[in-house]
Amino acid sequence: MRNKILIEEKTQRLIDMTAGFCDEYLDEDYKQLCEKLIRKMSRKRNVPFLSGRIDIWAAAIIHAIGNINFLFDQNFKPYVSAGDISNYFETSKSTVSQKAKVIRDMFKMRYYDEEFSTTRMKESRYFLFY
Repeated sequence: MRNKILIEEKTQRLIDMTAGFCDEYLDEDYKQLCEKLIRKMSRKRNVPFLSGRIDIWAAAIIHAIGNINFLFDQNFKPYVSAGDISNYFETSKSTVSQKAKVIRDMFKMRYYDEEFSTTRMKESRYFLFY
């Protein structure tokens, strides 16, 4: 029972942290995708964010979703650099990048992912195939 409470507390903290970043730098689409990913992580048998620094997890969640949605490409909007994410959360860019890869691998996240792509990416995917 205590573990469920801890999971819910950390889940809400992560949602609040990623939402703050999304409100300041990104958009509602990213905010919803971050929450979706956090909730999915919280349902894992071994909840990954129960260990480690919560700020690194928050940055890595945004980084993982941003990576598959070309967030780091200046030709796309919104644009944010990996350094911007790390600076916001006061974390190491390399640590965040490594943790983001763990998240992407955990959920098999790829470009044009049906579950974690932004609306803009899903719409652009249509043009790739038709």
